[in-house]
Amino acid sequence: MNKNRLEAFSDGVLAIIITIMVLELRVPEEPTWHGLADVLPTFLSYLLSFIYVGIYWNNHHHMIHLADHVNGSILWANLHLLFWLSLFPFTTRWMDETGFVQVPVLVYGMNLFCAAIAYFILQQALIRQQGRDGALARAVGRDWKGKASPLIYLTGIAVGVVQPLFGLAVYTVVALIWLVPDRRVEHFVTQAGRG
Repeated sequence: MNKNRLEAFSDGVLAIIITIMVLELRVPEEPTWHGLADVLPTFLSYLLSFIYVGIYWNNHHHMIHLADHVNGSILWANLHLLFWLSLFPFTTRWMDETGFVQVPVLVYGMNLFCAAIAYFILQQALIRQQGRDGALARAVGRDWKGKASPLIYLTGIAVGVVQPLFGLAVYTVVALIWLVPDRRVEHFVTQAGRG
């Protein structure tokens, strides 16, 4: 099965997710700095979720680029990931509209956790299809970020039970970790493009 169709579909879904999130941004009620400050929490929660979607889009692109082709289990694993990512607008909005109280912040963390697990499942399905000595397995290596992220999310959820904003800070740390690009993966993607 051609991998380009999977990538195009995924790109479309991610673009819709970002569009839905940006439509949730409301214009300040007053044309003042104070009015702008009132919508700052909404903007910051949007920014965090936008960064997460961007990270998934970027890594998904690299991962699919290294795949030879896809099969049925990869398609389902990809849909599983897109399901959890499609909940980002809902969990982001709920967290924002409730003033970052405990349960919505915990649900947001659970959404992040489930997306990370779904991404890992997709990655493993692609590696199984390609083989342990394939380009993706070699590019991923030990995948310390991929293995540490769910554990950090669980820490954020635990901390969020006590203080939701601290939990949100932990979720932000994971985003910051992933903003640092993995040069090994980019190296393999570049090599795959030449081959």
